Amino acid sequence: MRISTMLLAGMLAATCPFAVQARSAAPAGNCAAIPLAGADAAAVMVPSAEDAWGGPRSADAPTLSDRVVKYSIDATLDPLKHTISGRQQLTWRNRSAQPVCSVYLHLYLNAFEGPGSTFMTELREGNDKFRSGVGTKEGEWGYIRLDKVAQDGAPVKWSFVQPDGGPKTDRTVVRLDLPQAVAPGASTTLDIDFFDQLPRVVARTGYYGSFHLVAQWFPKIGVLELPGERGATAPRWNAHEFHAHSEFFADFGEYDVRLTVPKGYTVGATGEETGQPVERDGKVTHRFVQGDVHDFAWTADKRYAEPLVGHYEGPGSPRVAVRVLFTPEFAHNAQPVLDATLRSLEYFSSTLGPYPYRTVTVVIPPYNAGEAAGMEYPTFFTAGSFDNVEPGTLARDLLDFVTIHEFGHGYFYGILASNEFEEPMLDEGLNEYWNQRMLRAEGRNIHLASPLTKKLGIDLSLPGFEVDRMRAMSRHPADPLGSNSWGWMSGSSYGTVYSRTATTMRDLEAEVGTPALERAFKLYYERWKFRHPSIADLRAALAEGTGRPDVVARVFADQVYGVAPVDDSIAGFRSNEVLPQPGYVMHQGKRVELTSKDLAKAVEDKRKAWKKANPDAKPGTGPFPYRTSVLVRRAGTDVPQTLRVTFADGSTATASFSGTRPWQRFEWTRHAKAVSVQLDPEGRHYLDATRIDNSRTLEADSPAPRRLATQFGAALQAFFSLLVSL
Repeated sequence: MRISTMLLAGMLAATCPFAVQARSAAPAGNCAAIPLAGADAAAVMVPSAEDAWGGPRSADAPTLSDRVVKYSIDATLDPLKHTISGRQQLTWRNRSAQPVCSVYLHLYLNAFEGPGSTFMTELREGNDKFRSGVGTKEGEWGYIRLDKVAQDGAPVKWSFVQPDGGPKTDRTVVRLDLPQAVAPGASTTLDIDFFDQLPRVVARTGYYGSFHLVAQWFPKIGVLELPGERGATAPRWNAHEFHAHSEFFADFGEYDVRLTVPKGYTVGATGEETGQPVERDGKVTHRFVQGDVHDFAWTADKRYAEPLVGHYEGPGSPRVAVRVLFTPEFAHNAQPVLDATLRSLEYFSSTLGPYPYRTVTVVIPPYNAGEAAGMEYPTFFTAGSFDNVEPGTLARDLLDFVTIHEFGHGYFYGILASNEFEEPMLDEGLNEYWNQRMLRAEGRNIHLASPLTKKLGIDLSLPGFEVDRMRAMSRHPADPLGSNSWGWMSGSSYGTVYSRTATTMRDLEAEVGTPALERAFKLYYERWKFRHPSIADLRAALAEGTGRPDVVARVFADQVYGVAPVDDSIAGFRSNEVLPQPGYVMHQGKRVELTSKDLAKAVEDKRKAWKKANPDAKPGTGPFPYRTSVLVRRAGTDVPQTLRVTFADGSTATASFSGTRPWQRFEWTRHAKAVSVQLDPEGRHYLDATRIDNSRTLEADSPAPRRLATQFGAALQAFFSLLVSL
């Protein structure tokens, strides 16, 4: 439709940047308004009540979760116009003890309708890139439109709100004022007609050609939190705007979704396909049903090859069908993705808890749809796609890691269902940590080597935790890990919610021991699965499970609620032979002067005698003692630290220290010269700003490859430090 100059001018004047005005709405009902969680919500300090979210589910409970919502949706895809016509019945239960007159819906797809959304504003004003930085061109925008909302046949008024103080032109959250209040414990059903215009795939969702990845596509109700749940002291709605770095939070429920697509299109979706597809008038309707999940996503493409299918069977899990969807150009990615998914099912089931669903659907995006890669939804995720996936290559390592990572979200985002708006570390960070533990258990490294560096004897294959450590902004961390998803200094700083959380948890594991840490995470998972834990709930479970509440409290104070760097270094190291010195001494009650000449002769004689008596003695040992001194600087927070000195005779000396003193000096006197000194010899503190200054030798390393490897390591750390500081 062509817009006249006068009309366009009026729209710009009213809503710059322009957005279609919200339909006006008057408050409904006489019950008290329930406030929204604020824009500063993050890093919950007080653990949730024992009965939060209905309390732990009993083994004989009829459902895995306390199902608060039910969605029954009919959706028809037009793959040429890239639109979806939808009708939905949304049934919601009021868990609170007071009547509810207004509810809030997420309309996530409106993040992509134009420059006035919070999502686009944050990208533009923050000069930040999302994922690969692909922009949206003219004709490629997307949106969701409410066409009708009714409660028991009565029309519902609505208005758009910005709970986080975003631009008035953001339309990702809408308030519905209900004609009839929902009584405590009662349920209500909303009949909603909606229409989607999908964007060119740019951020998690959209189309490219015949490929459609349909996510965050339907009106989804916010979460009504009760006192004792995630720090709430009174009922509150949790419904944040769609921010550039935020993801999602929703109630568990049941989804019954009918998807109609043209004949010849392959469909994959959350949950299990039920019954046989129904064909009519050149279109096919597929029905997918899944309970105990909090989202639903799907894909359709006429270019998909025959899906690759595998199965997992493990203790406590049903038989799980794994289905990999791919286009022909990435057929060689399918088997590695299937294999990595099956290994992930085994690892996560054995280390956290059995996988509870019957399906996993994996999508390998086609060419030019990379923005759809690496995203998670319940029982459904997108992997990566690479040209060369030969074992031992970086591309293969990345393909495997993305697959493991997105599957892992099925636990931390899916089953535990933490609030990714307010506490992203509970999903992104903990998942990254568990992914790296899986790779470590498999003996896998990240391959970075080139043919040239291999010829020089430099191994550029690094453990995943080393890579995360280099990306963790350890020298100058900018934000506490407990920050909400939109409150970070920059996109690079937000990236440390992955790497710095993984590094912090790895350091905690090194301090309390692997068995204790694994007990704690199993406790956390068992206690909070299907119950939306907070950071405080994680802290409590780790304190109890490890039996080290003091350590857990310190780590959370420094890194989760605070932002304290760890920065210990060797500032000085010397080991000198202690020889007799000229001057007066007392001998048989008389003061006698020892001259340099006399002492030189005596020292020489003693050396000869000692060497004759010890012909096989190692260099650096002798008849005179050596005084070794090590100066340690502490520029960061307190961590329990160990210092180890190695001497020429092969012996070692160890000192342990803690506290906040900016420097400490340690000395030893023994008949052997010190050869080297190592701070944190067991490698417990990956959060240390730089480990290059944690060791010294009194003799320079001579082998060239070792020198080059050290120099490369320093350069690589500097490179990653630069990236995360931008």
